[in-house]
Amino acid sequence: MHKALSLPDAKTGTYAQVVDTTQQWAIAGVTSTRHRVHNNLPGTRDFCPLVFRTPIIEQSMKANLSERARQTVSKLSVDILARTAAFLLLKDSKSSYAIEGEAPPQNRIQRWGRAIGEAGRRPLDLDELLRLQRIVIGDSRFIKLGLRQEGGFVGEHEQGSRLPVPVHISARSEDLPALIQGMLDFDHHFASELDAVLAAAMLAFGFVYIHPFEDGNGRLHRYLIHHALAQRGFSPVGVVFPVSAAILERIDEYRAVLESYSKRLLPLIEWESTEKMNVRVLNDTGDFYRYFDATPHVEFLYACVEQTIEIDLPQEINFLERYDQFRIAIESLIEMPASTIDLLFHFLKQNEGRLSKRATEKEFAALSIQEIAQIEKIYAELFAGLSE
Repeated sequence: MHKALSLPDAKTGTYAQVVDTTQQWAIAGVTSTRHRVHNNLPGTRDFCPLVFRTPIIEQSMKANLSERARQTVSKLSVDILARTAAFLLLKDSKSSYAIEGEAPPQNRIQRWGRAIGEAGRRPLDLDELLRLQRIVIGDSRFIKLGLRQEGGFVGEHEQGSRLPVPVHISARSEDLPALIQGMLDFDHHFASELDAVLAAAMLAFGFVYIHPFEDGNGRLHRYLIHHALAQRGFSPVGVVFPVSAAILERIDEYRAVLESYSKRLLPLIEWESTEKMNVRVLNDTGDFYRYFDATPHVEFLYACVEQTIEIDLPQEINFLERYDQFRIAIESLIEMPASTIDLLFHFLKQNEGRLSKRATEKEFAALSIQEIAQIEKIYAELFAGLSE
Protein backbone atom coordinates (compact mmCIF):
# COMPACT_ATOMS: atom_id res chain seq x y z
CA MET A 1 0.00 0.00 0.00
CA HIS A 2 3.11 2.24 -0.03
CA LYS A 3 2.62 3.09 3.64
CA ALA A 4 5.22 2.27 6.30
CA LEU A 5 3.68 0.82 9.44
CA SER A 6 4.85 2.18 12.79
CA LEU A 7 6.70 -1.03 13.60
CA PRO A 8 10.40 -1.82 13.98
CA ASP A 9 12.27 -3.71 11.25
CA ALA A 10 12.31 -7.50 11.59
CA LYS A 11 15.73 -8.44 13.00
CA THR A 12 15.73 -12.23 12.97
CA GLY A 13 14.19 -15.16 11.13
CA THR A 14 14.72 -16.78 7.76
CA TYR A 15 13.66 -14.98 4.64
CA ALA A 16 10.31 -16.09 3.22
CA GLN A 17 9.61 -16.06 -0.52
CA VAL A 18 6.42 -14.32 -1.61
CA VAL A 19 5.82 -16.83 -4.41
CA ASP A 20 6.25 -20.54 -3.68
CA THR A 21 8.28 -21.56 -6.73
CA THR A 22 7.23 -25.19 -6.36
CA GLN A 23 3.68 -24.07 -7.19
CA GLN A 24 3.97 -20.95 -9.38
CA TRP A 25 6.48 -19.26 -11.66
CA ALA A 26 8.43 -16.36 -10.24
CA ILE A 27 11.50 -14.23 -10.95
CA ALA A 28 14.83 -13.91 -9.12
CA GLY A 29 13.42 -10.91 -7.25
CA VAL A 30 14.76 -8.62 -4.54
CA THR A 31 15.10 -8.94 -0.78
CA SER A 32 13.39 -6.70 1.79
CA THR A 33 15.51 -6.79 4.94
CA ARG A 34 12.88 -4.85 6.90
CA HIS A 35 10.30 -7.56 6.35
CA ARG A 36 12.64 -10.60 6.05
CA VAL A 37 10.88 -11.34 2.78
CA HIS A 38 12.24 -12.17 -0.66
CA ASN A 39 9.94 -10.49 -3.19
CA ASN A 40 10.00 -12.73 -6.26
CA LEU A 41 6.66 -11.62 -7.68
CA PRO A 42 6.79 -11.36 -11.52
CA GLY A 43 5.36 -7.85 -11.63
CA THR A 44 4.49 -4.71 -9.69
CA ARG A 45 1.55 -3.71 -7.53
CA ASP A 46 -0.04 -2.30 -10.71
CA PHE A 47 0.14 -5.50 -12.78
CA CYS A 48 1.14 -8.96 -11.61
CA PRO A 49 -0.68 -12.02 -13.01
CA LEU A 50 0.49 -15.42 -11.74
CA VAL A 51 0.79 -18.82 -13.41
CA PHE A 52 0.61 -22.17 -11.66
CA ARG A 53 3.00 -24.97 -12.57
CA THR A 54 0.97 -27.63 -14.37
CA PRO A 55 2.05 -30.82 -16.16
CA ILE A 56 0.82 -29.35 -19.47
CA ILE A 57 2.97 -26.23 -19.17
CA GLU A 58 5.99 -28.12 -17.84
CA GLN A 59 5.80 -30.55 -20.75
CA SER A 60 5.42 -27.72 -23.29
CA MET A 61 8.50 -25.98 -21.94
CA LYS A 62 10.55 -29.17 -22.11
CA ALA A 63 9.55 -29.63 -25.77
CA ASN A 64 11.90 -26.73 -26.67
CA LEU A 65 9.63 -25.56 -29.47
CA SER A 66 11.74 -22.51 -30.26
CA GLU A 67 14.79 -24.63 -31.08
CA ARG A 68 12.70 -27.01 -33.17
CA ALA A 69 11.43 -24.07 -35.24
CA ARG A 70 14.98 -22.81 -35.77
CA GLN A 71 16.11 -26.25 -36.92
CA THR A 72 13.23 -26.41 -39.39
CA VAL A 73 13.99 -23.07 -41.06
CA SER A 74 17.77 -23.58 -40.99
CA LYS A 75 17.41 -26.21 -43.72
CA LEU A 76 15.59 -23.87 -46.10
CA SER A 77 16.93 -21.90 -49.02
CA VAL A 78 16.84 -18.10 -48.68
CA ASP A 79 14.06 -17.93 -51.30
CA ILE A 80 11.80 -20.52 -49.66
CA LEU A 81 12.36 -18.97 -46.24
CA ALA A 82 11.44 -15.49 -47.48
CA ARG A 83 8.29 -16.73 -49.22
CA THR A 84 7.29 -18.83 -46.20
CA ALA A 85 7.72 -15.84 -43.90
CA ALA A 86 5.68 -13.58 -46.20
CA PHE A 87 2.83 -16.10 -46.45
CA LEU A 88 2.69 -16.74 -42.69
CA LEU A 89 2.70 -13.01 -41.98
CA LEU A 90 -0.23 -12.38 -44.30
CA LYS A 91 -2.05 -15.43 -42.92
CA ASP A 92 -1.72 -14.13 -39.38
CA SER A 93 -2.94 -10.65 -40.29
CA LYS A 94 -6.00 -12.01 -42.15
CA SER A 95 -6.80 -14.37 -39.30
CA SER A 96 -6.58 -11.62 -36.67
CA TYR A 97 -9.25 -9.61 -38.49
CA ALA A 98 -11.33 -12.75 -39.11
CA ILE A 99 -11.41 -13.47 -35.36
CA GLU A 100 -13.08 -10.08 -34.94
CA GLY A 101 -15.56 -10.92 -37.71
CA GLU A 102 -14.08 -8.32 -40.06
CA ALA A 103 -13.05 -8.52 -43.70
CA PRO A 104 -11.13 -5.28 -44.33
CA PRO A 105 -9.59 -4.24 -47.67
CA GLN A 106 -6.37 -5.97 -48.67
CA ASN A 107 -4.29 -2.83 -48.09
CA ARG A 108 -5.34 -2.71 -44.41
CA ILE A 109 -4.53 -6.40 -43.98
CA GLN A 110 -1.09 -5.88 -45.52
CA ARG A 111 -0.49 -2.74 -43.45
CA TRP A 112 -1.30 -4.61 -40.24
CA GLY A 113 0.84 -7.52 -41.46
CA ARG A 114 3.83 -5.18 -41.81
CA ALA A 115 3.23 -3.96 -38.24
CA ILE A 116 3.19 -7.55 -36.96
CA GLY A 117 6.40 -8.23 -38.88
CA GLU A 118 8.09 -5.46 -36.86
CA ALA A 119 6.86 -6.79 -33.50
CA GLY A 120 9.55 -6.79 -30.84
CA ARG A 121 11.72 -4.23 -32.62
CA ARG A 122 10.24 -1.15 -30.96
CA PRO A 123 10.12 -0.58 -27.21
CA LEU A 124 6.60 -0.86 -25.86
CA ASP A 125 5.12 2.33 -24.42
CA LEU A 126 1.78 4.15 -24.58
CA ASP A 127 2.74 6.04 -27.74
CA GLU A 128 3.57 2.75 -29.45
CA LEU A 129 0.21 1.25 -28.43
CA LEU A 130 -1.54 4.34 -29.81
CA ARG A 131 0.42 4.07 -33.07
CA LEU A 132 -0.64 0.46 -33.43
CA GLN A 133 -4.26 1.32 -32.69
CA ARG A 134 -4.25 3.89 -35.51
CA ILE A 135 -2.94 1.24 -37.94
CA VAL A 136 -5.58 -1.28 -36.84
CA ILE A 137 -8.53 1.11 -36.99
CA GLY A 138 -7.68 2.93 -40.21
CA ASP A 139 -10.86 5.01 -40.49
CA SER A 140 -11.32 6.69 -37.10
CA ARG A 141 -14.23 9.01 -37.95
CA PHE A 142 -16.61 7.13 -35.64
CA ILE A 143 -14.10 5.84 -33.08
CA LYS A 144 -12.31 7.90 -30.48
CA LEU A 145 -8.66 6.86 -30.48
CA GLY A 146 -6.60 6.63 -27.32
CA LEU A 147 -7.40 5.40 -23.82
CA ARG A 148 -11.09 5.13 -23.06
CA GLN A 149 -12.62 8.09 -21.24
CA GLU A 150 -15.66 6.07 -20.13
CA GLY A 151 -16.62 2.48 -19.33
CA GLY A 152 -16.36 -0.42 -21.72
CA PHE A 153 -17.76 -3.89 -22.16
CA VAL A 154 -17.81 -6.83 -24.55
CA GLY A 155 -21.26 -8.16 -25.37
CA GLU A 156 -24.53 -7.19 -27.01
CA HIS A 157 -27.44 -4.81 -26.52
CA GLU A 158 -30.98 -5.94 -25.78
CA GLN A 159 -33.37 -5.77 -28.69
CA GLY A 160 -35.71 -2.82 -28.29
CA SER A 161 -34.39 -1.34 -25.03
CA ARG A 162 -30.77 -1.27 -26.26
CA LEU A 163 -29.62 -1.96 -22.69
CA PRO A 164 -26.12 -3.48 -22.47
CA VAL A 165 -25.80 -7.26 -22.00
CA PRO A 166 -22.11 -7.71 -21.15
CA VAL A 167 -20.15 -10.95 -21.21
CA HIS A 168 -17.05 -9.04 -20.08
CA ILE A 169 -16.73 -5.67 -18.36
CA SER A 170 -13.53 -3.76 -18.98
CA ALA A 171 -11.42 -1.92 -16.42
CA ARG A 172 -12.67 1.48 -15.27
CA SER A 173 -11.30 4.38 -17.30
CA GLU A 174 -9.81 5.99 -14.19
CA ASP A 175 -7.74 2.83 -13.56
CA LEU A 176 -6.32 2.66 -17.09
CA PRO A 177 -3.18 4.83 -16.69
CA ALA A 178 -1.89 2.77 -13.73
CA LEU A 179 -2.86 -0.56 -15.31
CA ILE A 180 -1.17 0.26 -18.61
CA GLN A 181 1.95 1.48 -16.81
CA GLY A 182 1.96 -1.75 -14.81
CA MET A 183 1.80 -3.74 -18.06
CA LEU A 184 4.64 -1.70 -19.57
CA ASP A 185 6.75 -2.20 -16.44
CA PHE A 186 6.06 -5.93 -16.63
CA ASP A 187 7.23 -5.96 -20.26
CA HIS A 188 10.35 -3.87 -19.55
CA HIS A 189 11.55 -5.37 -16.27
CA PHE A 190 9.97 -8.75 -15.56
CA ALA A 191 9.06 -10.54 -18.80
CA SER A 192 12.71 -11.20 -19.66
CA GLU A 193 13.07 -13.41 -16.54
CA LEU A 194 10.14 -15.62 -17.54
CA ASP A 195 9.60 -18.24 -20.22
CA ALA A 196 8.72 -16.41 -23.48
CA VAL A 197 5.29 -18.02 -23.96
CA LEU A 198 4.50 -17.52 -20.27
CA ALA A 199 5.33 -13.81 -20.53
CA ALA A 200 3.42 -13.44 -23.82
CA ALA A 201 0.23 -14.90 -22.33
CA MET A 202 0.44 -12.82 -19.15
CA LEU A 203 0.98 -9.59 -21.11
CA ALA A 204 -1.47 -10.19 -23.96
CA PHE A 205 -4.39 -11.60 -21.99
CA GLY A 206 -3.89 -8.96 -19.30
CA PHE A 207 -4.25 -6.33 -22.03
CA VAL A 208 -7.43 -7.81 -23.48
CA TYR A 209 -9.11 -8.05 -20.06
CA ILE A 210 -8.24 -4.41 -19.33
CA HIS A 211 -9.57 -3.46 -22.81
CA PRO A 212 -8.09 0.04 -22.70
CA PHE A 213 -9.37 1.27 -26.10
CA GLU A 214 -12.80 1.73 -27.62
CA ASP A 215 -11.81 -0.53 -30.53
CA GLY A 216 -8.81 -2.51 -31.72
CA ASN A 217 -8.16 -4.29 -28.41
CA GLY A 218 -8.39 -7.83 -29.81
CA ARG A 219 -5.89 -7.30 -32.60
CA LEU A 220 -3.48 -5.45 -30.32
CA HIS A 221 -3.84 -8.24 -27.77
CA ARG A 222 -2.64 -10.74 -30.40
CA TYR A 223 0.08 -8.32 -31.54
CA LEU A 224 1.44 -8.37 -27.99
CA ILE A 225 1.88 -12.14 -28.29
CA HIS A 226 4.14 -11.56 -31.31
CA HIS A 227 5.91 -8.73 -29.48
CA ALA A 228 6.79 -10.87 -26.46
CA LEU A 229 7.88 -13.88 -28.55
CA ALA A 230 9.97 -11.82 -30.98
CA GLN A 231 11.59 -9.74 -28.25
CA ARG A 232 12.84 -12.90 -26.56
CA GLY A 233 14.03 -14.43 -29.84
CA PHE A 234 11.56 -17.29 -29.48
CA SER A 235 10.62 -17.27 -33.17
CA PRO A 236 13.31 -17.60 -35.87
CA VAL A 237 14.61 -14.30 -37.24
CA GLY A 238 12.32 -13.03 -39.97
CA VAL A 239 9.56 -15.56 -39.29
CA VAL A 240 6.26 -14.71 -37.62
CA PHE A 241 4.34 -17.67 -36.23
CA PRO A 242 0.72 -17.40 -37.45
CA VAL A 243 -0.61 -17.57 -33.89
CA SER A 244 -3.84 -15.82 -34.93
CA ALA A 245 -4.46 -18.53 -37.53
CA ALA A 246 -4.07 -21.20 -34.83
CA ILE A 247 -6.42 -19.22 -32.57
CA LEU A 248 -8.96 -18.97 -35.40
CA GLU A 249 -8.89 -22.75 -35.83
CA ARG A 250 -9.42 -23.09 -32.05
CA ILE A 251 -11.91 -20.24 -31.78
CA ASP A 252 -14.31 -22.02 -29.40
CA GLU A 253 -11.42 -22.96 -27.11
CA TYR A 254 -10.12 -19.37 -27.32
CA ARG A 255 -13.48 -17.95 -26.26
CA ALA A 256 -13.74 -20.50 -23.46
CA VAL A 257 -10.32 -19.43 -22.15
CA LEU A 258 -11.30 -15.74 -22.24
CA GLU A 259 -14.62 -16.47 -20.56
CA SER A 260 -12.98 -18.66 -17.91
CA TYR A 261 -12.10 -15.43 -16.13
CA SER A 262 -14.72 -13.00 -17.46
CA LYS A 263 -17.65 -15.13 -16.29
CA ARG A 264 -16.24 -15.37 -12.76
CA LEU A 265 -15.57 -11.64 -12.81
CA LEU A 266 -19.05 -10.45 -13.83
CA PRO A 267 -20.87 -11.21 -10.53
CA LEU A 268 -18.25 -9.19 -8.64
CA ILE A 269 -18.73 -6.01 -10.66
CA GLU A 270 -21.47 -3.54 -9.75
CA TRP A 271 -22.55 -1.50 -12.74
CA GLU A 272 -25.34 0.53 -14.28
CA SER A 273 -26.17 1.48 -17.86
CA THR A 274 -25.47 4.98 -19.13
CA GLU A 275 -27.44 7.24 -21.46
CA LYS A 276 -25.15 6.08 -24.30
CA MET A 277 -26.08 2.44 -23.49
CA ASN A 278 -22.60 1.83 -22.14
CA VAL A 279 -21.73 0.56 -18.64
CA ARG A 280 -20.63 2.58 -15.63
CA VAL A 281 -18.78 0.54 -12.99
CA LEU A 282 -19.76 1.49 -9.44
CA ASN A 283 -17.24 -0.40 -7.30
CA ASP A 284 -13.44 -0.60 -7.16
CA THR A 285 -12.44 -3.31 -9.65
CA GLY A 286 -8.81 -2.48 -10.43
CA ASP A 287 -7.32 -5.48 -8.64
CA PHE A 288 -9.33 -7.89 -10.80
CA TYR A 289 -7.25 -6.77 -13.81
CA ARG A 290 -3.95 -6.42 -11.97
CA TYR A 291 -3.87 -9.89 -10.44
CA PHE A 292 -5.44 -12.76 -12.35
CA ASP A 293 -4.60 -16.43 -12.75
CA ALA A 294 -3.10 -16.74 -16.25
CA THR A 295 -2.56 -20.52 -16.08
CA PRO A 296 -5.27 -21.54 -18.62
CA HIS A 297 -4.14 -18.76 -20.95
CA VAL A 298 -0.56 -20.05 -20.96
CA GLU A 299 -1.71 -23.61 -21.64
CA PHE A 300 -3.84 -22.39 -24.54
CA LEU A 301 -1.10 -20.21 -26.04
CA TYR A 302 1.43 -23.03 -25.83
CA ALA A 303 -1.01 -25.27 -27.75
CA CYS A 304 -1.31 -22.58 -30.45
CA VAL A 305 2.46 -22.08 -30.68
CA GLU A 306 2.99 -25.83 -30.92
CA GLN A 307 0.47 -26.02 -33.77
CA THR A 308 2.23 -23.28 -35.72
CA ILE A 309 5.61 -24.98 -35.31
CA GLU A 310 4.57 -28.62 -35.77
CA ILE A 311 1.86 -28.17 -38.42
CA ASP A 312 1.54 -24.71 -40.03
CA LEU A 313 5.25 -24.02 -40.64
CA PRO A 314 6.10 -27.46 -42.11
CA GLN A 315 2.92 -27.45 -44.22
CA GLU A 316 3.71 -24.11 -45.78
CA ILE A 317 7.32 -25.11 -46.48
CA ASN A 318 6.15 -28.39 -48.00
CA PHE A 319 3.61 -26.60 -50.18
CA LEU A 320 6.12 -24.05 -51.49
CA GLU A 321 8.69 -26.73 -52.29
CA ARG A 322 6.08 -28.74 -54.20
CA TYR A 323 4.84 -25.64 -55.99
CA ASP A 324 8.38 -24.93 -57.19
CA GLN A 325 8.60 -28.50 -58.51
CA PHE A 326 5.25 -27.96 -60.26
CA ARG A 327 6.46 -24.71 -61.86
CA ILE A 328 9.70 -26.31 -63.08
CA ALA A 329 7.82 -29.32 -64.51
CA ILE A 330 5.36 -27.08 -66.38
CA GLU A 331 8.15 -24.87 -67.73
CA SER A 332 9.96 -27.94 -69.04
CA LEU A 333 6.76 -29.03 -70.78
CA ILE A 334 5.48 -25.70 -72.16
CA GLU A 335 6.91 -22.18 -72.38
CA MET A 336 4.67 -20.25 -70.00
CA PRO A 337 5.12 -17.06 -67.88
CA ALA A 338 5.09 -17.39 -64.07
CA SER A 339 1.76 -15.56 -63.72
CA THR A 340 0.11 -17.98 -66.16
CA ILE A 341 1.53 -20.99 -64.30
CA ASP A 342 0.10 -19.55 -61.09
CA LEU A 343 -3.31 -19.17 -62.75
CA LEU A 344 -3.05 -22.74 -64.06
CA PHE A 345 -2.28 -24.01 -60.56
CA HIS A 346 -5.27 -22.23 -59.03
CA PHE A 347 -7.62 -23.63 -61.68
CA LEU A 348 -6.35 -27.13 -60.88
CA LYS A 349 -6.62 -26.56 -57.14
CA GLN A 350 -10.18 -25.26 -57.39
CA ASN A 351 -11.30 -28.25 -59.47
CA GLU A 352 -9.56 -31.05 -57.51
CA GLY A 353 -6.67 -31.45 -59.94
CA ARG A 354 -8.65 -31.19 -63.17
CA LEU A 355 -8.84 -28.30 -65.60
CA SER A 356 -12.46 -27.24 -65.90
CA LYS A 357 -14.29 -26.99 -69.21
CA ARG A 358 -14.25 -23.21 -68.88
CA ALA A 359 -10.43 -23.19 -68.40
CA THR A 360 -9.79 -25.47 -71.40
CA GLU A 361 -12.09 -23.41 -73.61
CA LYS A 362 -10.91 -19.95 -72.54
CA GLU A 363 -7.72 -19.24 -70.57
CA PHE A 364 -5.96 -22.47 -71.64
CA ALA A 365 -7.63 -23.18 -74.97
CA ALA A 366 -4.16 -23.35 -76.61
CA LEU A 367 -3.31 -26.56 -74.72
CA SER A 368 -3.68 -29.89 -76.48
CA ILE A 369 -5.54 -32.82 -74.91
CA GLN A 370 -2.20 -34.59 -74.36
CA GLU A 371 -0.69 -31.53 -72.65
CA ILE A 372 -3.71 -31.17 -70.37
CA ALA A 373 -3.38 -34.83 -69.39
CA GLN A 374 0.33 -34.38 -68.62
CA ILE A 375 -0.34 -31.22 -66.55
CA GLU A 376 -3.06 -32.94 -64.54
CA LYS A 377 -0.71 -35.88 -63.93
CA ILE A 378 2.05 -33.55 -62.69
CA TYR A 379 -0.39 -31.85 -60.32
CA ALA A 380 -1.71 -35.19 -59.01
CA GLU A 381 1.79 -36.53 -58.32
CA LEU A 382 2.77 -33.41 -56.37
CA PHE A 383 -0.42 -32.33 -54.60
CA ALA A 384 -2.73 -35.35 -54.28
CA GLY A 385 -3.84 -35.51 -50.65
CA LEU A 386 -1.86 -32.42 -49.68
CA SER A 387 -3.79 -29.70 -47.85
CA GLU A 388 -2.24 -26.27 -48.23
